[in-house]
Amino acid sequence: MKPEEWSQRYREGRTGWDIGGCPPELAPFIASLPPARNVLIPGCGKGHEVAAFREAGHSVVAVDYAEGAVEAARRNLAEYADCVRLADFFDESALPPAAFDICYERTFLCAIPVKWRRDFARRVDTLLRPGGRLAGLFLYGDPEPDGPPFPLSGNERGSLLGARFTLLHSRPTGSSFKPLPEAREFWEVWQKPSA
Repeated sequence: MKPEEWSQRYREGRTGWDIGGCPPELAPFIASLPPARNVLIPGCGKGHEVAAFREAGHSVVAVDYAEGAVEAARRNLAEYADCVRLADFFDESALPPAAFDICYERTFLCAIPVKWRRDFARRVDTLLRPGGRLAGLFLYGDPEPDGPPFPLSGNERGSLLGARFTLLHSRPTGSSFKPLPEAREFWEVWQKPSA
């Protein structure tokens, strides 16, 4: 979908993936982090997670390429609105390399076209510092040509993310939203090699 189409969805309130807050798995993850981490949230939507990371003392850069999403996030975040930027995650000039300790994933990977997935993994690898983590909710299921959402297959877990990161943790969630009947969300934490 084009930025204008996503913006229209936000302006019309057609955001069924938005659960109105953070998934329950996020709080213990944030509590486990060392202080003052630099966090990147691509495709930040309404930005609920921005506030959770900021309130725990972390620095956050949240990006979305849809103006409607950025407007919604800034309205929703009030005092943390300055954390949200209108930017394309895939634009090499939009974000500095090796600047982040955490890249938080929640519905971004399953919203982008399947052909961009390798670029997503490469881009996260570029943006994370050595030892940095890609963490969040990942949607797995059968291929869905009429998405978004576009679930990942089980095979993609290894070939897409396993080629660049080590899987530290994976468990199914209570499914914060039901985008597709056969798809399942997993809370996962992946780590970039330290050197």
